[in-house]
Amino acid sequence: MNTPSEDYHALLARHDAMRLRRRILSPDKASAEPWCAEAPQPYDGTSDQQLISEFLPLVSPLEELIAELYRVLFERHPYLRSLFPESMAFQQAHLVGIFRYLIGNLHRTDEMIGTFSQLGRDHRKLGVRRAHFEAFEAALTEALRTRAGARWTDVLEDAWLRMLRLAVSAMVRGADEAIAEPPSWEATVTSHEFRTPHLAVLRVRPHQPYAFRAGQFASLESPLLEQAWRPYYLARAPHPDGELEFHVRARGADGVSDALVHGTREGGTVRLSAPRGALALPDHTPSADVVLIASGTGWAATKALLQQIDTERFRAHRVRLLLDGGVGEGVYDAAYLEAFRRGRPWLTVLTAGPSADPGLRALDGILAQRPGAAARQHVHLALSPEASTTDSARIVAARLAAAGVPATHIHHDTCGFVRVTETSASTTRTGLLSA
Repeated sequence: MNTPSEDYHALLARHDAMRLRRRILSPDKASAEPWCAEAPQPYDGTSDQQLISEFLPLVSPLEELIAELYRVLFERHPYLRSLFPESMAFQQAHLVGIFRYLIGNLHRTDEMIGTFSQLGRDHRKLGVRRAHFEAFEAALTEALRTRAGARWTDVLEDAWLRMLRLAVSAMVRGADEAIAEPPSWEATVTSHEFRTPHLAVLRVRPHQPYAFRAGQFASLESPLLEQAWRPYYLARAPHPDGELEFHVRARGADGVSDALVHGTREGGTVRLSAPRGALALPDHTPSADVVLIASGTGWAATKALLQQIDTERFRAHRVRLLLDGGVGEGVYDAAYLEAFRRGRPWLTVLTAGPSADPGLRALDGILAQRPGAAARQHVHLALSPEASTTDSARIVAARLAAAGVPATHIHHDTCGFVRVTETSASTTRTGLLSA
């Protein structure tokens, strides 16, 4: 007998199949359907950003605003509670991070639309639909009014709603544009190898074609923890055999990582989300020098990028890699790296000891010293969850900018790859609406 969750997702799959059929048969009429999001209108978020930031103390702290939001949401729509884990601590912390990212980057409209379009595509695996976003918006509006009280104004409310609708419209369009692909992929584990007592390298083969780019990540779900997802970098460039590789470090918290490291074996199955991420090599700069900075299991993304560069040697003149073992266990894939670097004079490798700010001490050794050379480099930061990823990326990015690397040449994952420490099996699902 199917569980309610299985029935719900089966119904959504049939609904998506009907939508896709209508789009193929009547493309003009399909665009008029109520579930189809309108294209985001030209929008300068700078003024809204300034207004929201100036009056943010009215509704702060954000943790209490989010707690009130969920209280209202579940009070109005009790059935939505079943989409969330028993403990809301992880989800609330994740949503606080999402709002901080929104407010801090509202002036970067194009970047925001791209980020949340990918997030919406990934949310399909959770069964989130436009009606859920509408309920979320109504709950947020009431929570804002409750927190601010008599000092709340229509002007402030309009600014918050424009910000939210910018993100939501991008998410809905991202989900709609991905309707022809599965919301998730089943995959068979073809290899499970321990590199340390708490770190495993998994090879999996999806049952359906899985298109991705080197440098991206995917969320994984173990059958031992259904509906619990966690992101991991893909550690292998696309290959004709279709196998994917993931590097997973157990956290000792009975979460997804522990299930994959200690509860998964060859022949088992996992589920994959759509690939996402900002570390892929730019298509428009085939001859730029590349700097790769990785720590801990962030090496996985760098490994895939190196494989792609090696296959497409026109992409880079020189590659400099700074690798930090991250947690005192050294470089766990050292044998592969040593074999790879032989016979490749275009690759320079430096290793750094574990530190709170990965890469800072050795940055000078990998940045080109020639006048103006930094402006022609593309830097990819793949930092592990052992460090405070957002803070570390910001610190390293600031150091790179000071050395002359343009901000547009610094690539790292932000809110799309939230690295929050797993605390328990019931607090590992991620998403804007569904944990």
